[in-house]
Amino acid sequence: MSAVPPWLKKSLATLATVAVTILGLLFVTFMIGRVMPIDPVLAVVGERATQAQYEATYQALGLDKPLLVQFGIYVGNVLSGDFGESIRTGQEVTADIARVFPATLELATLGTLIGVVLGVPLGVIAAVKRGSWIDQLARLVGLIGYSMPIFWLGLVGLLLFYGILGWVGGPGRLGIFYQGIVEPVTGMLLVDAALRGEWAVFRDAFSHIILPASLLGYYSLAYISRMTRSFMLDQLNSEYITTARVKGLSEWRVVWGHAFRNILIQLVTVIALAYANLLEGSVLTEIIFAWPGLGSYITTSLLSNDMSAVLGGTIVIGTIFVAINILSDLLYRVFDPRAK
Repeated sequence: MSAVPPWLKKSLATLATVAVTILGLLFVTFMIGRVMPIDPVLAVVGERATQAQYEATYQALGLDKPLLVQFGIYVGNVLSGDFGESIRTGQEVTADIARVFPATLELATLGTLIGVVLGVPLGVIAAVKRGSWIDQLARLVGLIGYSMPIFWLGLVGLLLFYGILGWVGGPGRLGIFYQGIVEPVTGMLLVDAALRGEWAVFRDAFSHIILPASLLGYYSLAYISRMTRSFMLDQLNSEYITTARVKGLSEWRVVWGHAFRNILIQLVTVIALAYANLLEGSVLTEIIFAWPGLGSYITTSLLSNDMSAVLGGTIVIGTIFVAINILSDLLYRVFDPRAK
């Protein structure tokens, strides 16, 4: 009997880990829905419902069944894409999430790009110029990014760049004049406007997204630059870097061709985690800028006791986080031949 190939073993182990993680996520969200001090029946029928209506809804929701059976039904519904109906909007939670998630995806993607484009070079230069004023400035920028509450930065940014200087658009994704001009294709306004050739809409959408995206980008820049600096310092202190310099290689080639190339594997995970954090952690930013994304949707639903929407959004975010971690693991094999 032939042995199981190593790649197949690793693939099966990864699938098993993902399955257990997703099942654990579903169990946690299921229990949250059961322990919250909110009657799911009253949330559906209202407080003026009769006892007969209450009992009928109680049975229709499957709450009369054993807890294990309820969990099995819950898992089956989620795996089939059924998160229930939102009490607040009166629509399927799946449809609501499909409508609001592109806004969060667009915001987090642009924020991550800003963080990577600025944070990686800043971290590399800080490591190369260790102890210099550039290094001190980079560390100060990172410290401020970690210390300042993002809601405070958001309010100050709106006051300065929108209220006083008028350099950016205000809250929301688009000005009133441009509403409804571009028909949604991807749900991401910048992409849809570019596809349709509506450059006036593109400019207006960009003026609205650039400030919140820059704040999120600054938040991720602080993390990415700090980790890049740490990784680069380890490489620059290695013997092979000393050998490369003794051989007469240019400093540019030593830094970017050797040291930086060897930290790409670690940076993949750092950038993936930064992206996942922006996808799930942009709630305050979305609220401050009236950004109609998933974080704002979950928060509004929570305040409205709309638990189906809250749990559905939580499951989507958790699944995305798991998927991004799997993707970063796959990218390891691209940058590191030893992992193949």
